[in-house]
Amino acid sequence: MVKIVFCLRRKDGMELDEFQRYWREEHAPLVQQHAGALGILRYVQSHTRLGPEADLLRASRGGPEAYDGVAELWFRDIAAPIEAASTPEGRAAGAALLEDERRFIDLAHSPLFLAEEHEVVGHAGGGGAPLGVDTAWDGP
Repeated sequence: MVKIVFCLRRKDGMELDEFQRYWREEHAPLVQQHAGALGILRYVQSHTRLGPEADLLRASRGGPEAYDGVAELWFRDIAAPIEAASTPEGRAAGAALLEDERRFIDLAHSPLFLAEEHEVVGHAGGGGAPLGVDTAWDGP
């Protein structure tokens, strides 16, 4: 199992709440619509939360300004997104997503990369999920 991790920055002039609303309410359904053609098995949006707690956390590590969110897209293997991009349906789906991303994402400042998870705590790691964490998802 591999995934694409996309660290998102919003376009200049767009407020964070509008960026996150658009991402959740407009872009997410588009991803759902094209998931099959692109070989996407799972799609998760992590929306950045602002406030004094976030400021303290970042300051405790001397970290840079946070991204506006992170998208994770899971695929069965490294070949799956490449295979999907080689079909007419996959190319059309990818073009539709990219066209929409240009509406709200600063693509030039939003890195993305392929990743392989190595779970340390959780289901596979045997440590169990922390209290209050929903463990109902039984995906790949």
